[in-house]
Amino acid sequence: MEKEKYSEELNVAVRVVHMACGLCQKVQKGLLGNALDNDEVKSKDDDSLVTIADWSVQATVSWILSNTFGCENVSIVAEEDVQTLSKPESAGLLGKVVSTVNECLAQASRYGLEGPDKTLGPSEILEAISRCNSNGGPLGRHWVLDPVDGTLGFVRGGQYAVALALIDNAEVVVGVLGCPNYHMKRDGHNKQQQNHISSEVSVPSPDMLEEGCVMYSKKGTGEAWVQPTVYGDSKYEWPNFAKQVHVSPIDDPALATFCEPVERANSNHSFAAGLASSVGLRNKPLRVYSMVKYAAIAQGDAEIFMKFSRAGYKEKIWDHAAGVLIVQEAGGVVTDAGGRSLDFSKGIYLESLDRGIVACSGTKLHEKLIGAVYARWESSSL
Repeated sequence: MEKEKYSEELNVAVRVVHMACGLCQKVQKGLLGNALDNDEVKSKDDDSLVTIADWSVQATVSWILSNTFGCENVSIVAEEDVQTLSKPESAGLLGKVVSTVNECLAQASRYGLEGPDKTLGPSEILEAISRCNSNGGPLGRHWVLDPVDGTLGFVRGGQYAVALALIDNAEVVVGVLGCPNYHMKRDGHNKQQQNHISSEVSVPSPDMLEEGCVMYSKKGTGEAWVQPTVYGDSKYEWPNFAKQVHVSPIDDPALATFCEPVERANSNHSFAAGLASSVGLRNKPLRVYSMVKYAAIAQGDAEIFMKFSRAGYKEKIWDHAAGVLIVQEAGGVVTDAGGRSLDFSKGIYLESLDRGIVACSGTKLHEKLIGAVYARWESSSL
């Protein structure tokens, strides 16, 4: 039945993201208790950061997907490679990754998944990571994974996300976002209570670390759902405690809250600020690491996410696929700055992206922003 299409994939994806969130929380607690310049945090060639959580989540998700659906049936596009881990001087780092992955996979049965029947060795962990070598494209099914989206937020104790999506013939059909430091919206909570999506750099309190959520959706359902993350010795129960999320009904720019990236390196804050002013946005922008920005729109904590990249920067599909689907199925609108749907058919990059990305809770706000982009673009330096 068409209604059941992708149901198994969604089920497995939600479970493995819950697993990955638990892994990340343990690693983050360890990082917050140590100096951030230790050997658990590395810089990549583009000066972005990578931690043992990035490699460990990628290995875990890769192993589970391959074991569940068969290696020959699984194509994975993911951010990390094994270049750093494979160096002789990285033996200690690789050992920590191997230990972290095996500890996580040993818990697979708690999430209704099948783990390995024996401890995985370094070569098997490296193989699982390097198996994520697909470049995507217009045909076939491709899983798209960002193991820790917002690594800088992760190492600073802020927001980050585990993002997993399934693309089928260039369409995002399953999207899952694990947000370990982002709370579910409680019944009766006021939108103005934004502390749970604060981007402030601070060490979370113990109770904050014990709240988080996994948000997910399947294409064409018109539904997006959120669950609390699994803690302690409790077992994951599908779909217990799931709650449907909806975008905010606010369409007055003066009342709307907009999100943007924290980093200035690949995002033009000044252009976004001018655009916000021109359409009457009065609230201060909420600068948040990672795809938590999409989750905030999906459950009504914010109305707008804008990102206008600086010249030369190319958006990657793993930074958007899962979040875009969840916002759309929750009732929102996501396009490029020219008003066109995002194109996930060109490989690992959003190659045909027009100027930037605009996500909104509704069509009224979206139309105003797209119109303002056209009006202001000629005078910009982008």
